[in-house]
Amino acid sequence: MKRIKPRPLVASHFVRATPKQIGGGRPRHALVRRARESIAVGSKSFAVASLLFDKVTRERAHLLYAWCRRCDDIADGQDHGGELKLDEATAKDRVEAIRILTHRALDGQPTADIAFDALGLVAAETGITREMCDDVITGFQLDADGWRPRTEGDLMRYCYHVAGAVGVMMARVMGVPEDAHEVLDRACDLGLAFQLNNIARDVWEDDAAGRCYIPEEWLVEMDIPPGQHMKPQYREQLVALTKRMTDMATQHDAAARIGAGQLRFRQRWAILSAANIYGAIGKEVAEQGEHAWDHRVHTGALQKLGHVLSALGETVRGSYPPEAMPEWTRGKLLVQARMDGPIPDAAHLPIRDESVRRKED
Repeated sequence: MKRIKPRPLVASHFVRATPKQIGGGRPRHALVRRARESIAVGSKSFAVASLLFDKVTRERAHLLYAWCRRCDDIADGQDHGGELKLDEATAKDRVEAIRILTHRALDGQPTADIAFDALGLVAAETGITREMCDDVITGFQLDADGWRPRTEGDLMRYCYHVAGAVGVMMARVMGVPEDAHEVLDRACDLGLAFQLNNIARDVWEDDAAGRCYIPEEWLVEMDIPPGQHMKPQYREQLVALTKRMTDMATQHDAAARIGAGQLRFRQRWAILSAANIYGAIGKEVAEQGEHAWDHRVHTGALQKLGHVLSALGETVRGSYPPEAMPEWTRGKLLVQARMDGPIPDAAHLPIRDESVRRKED
């Protein structure tokens, strides 16, 4: 009996692929306006620093922020930050939704979500790639998997995914070419510094949500049992561990300032302002010691203004080179991210940044 081939319900000459619509077909000014509203609510610190950018860079930075904020909110069940509302049963599905919408936006397809459409637009304008976005999404995946850092290297891998990779994307937003490896390395350093300070500040919030980003090996060194680091009897040891984090953040911050010297004046001023504002968070955590988690550390409006003025001075005179470059470089962390395994010795890395080359020379 001859098999009858099923016929399509619609004639083939009427079937068309969905046309590309960068930004989901939304007007650019509408995407920029909504992105500006998002950053005004979600990050007052970055909103202040971004005012120093030229108009085009500022708009693109806001578009990128809108995507980052939306991904974070989807992953953690938040609304522009705030209290974590985690649902472990759907965590992986939410991350998969982030990945699908992100890829669709990058392919020039509408997503029905303005923040993802914003990403599609800024990616088209600046050359942000799928690989860069996937690096960030991997950070959300780690949280969805219930991942915990065992070693310092694990901690830095996480910091790379959730912040260092965003720093690289921000550099592309500012027009840094993809082959300017030294500047991209330093942009990654700034993201790492931000995240280390954030982790130190948010230890109690993360613990309340069932998360801990302090490496297990660090806890063992301090004789702190798993899951007990917020208990009063371990407060002194916790202060020492978070001081270790903020010291690492300071080193990455110093390295990042050298890269800022390669940017245009207004971009340099904006980046150094952000570095000052976020760096102040880490300093405050360290200075408050055992009282650092009695309330959430933040910087007030006048303090932000002071950091902006201080950054102006540094923008004019230049930044002092750090005494030593950080151990954890973008080259190392890229290898770890690609291999998803242990970090090899720096001398054997196929991907290396300028700080590694200088040590070898």
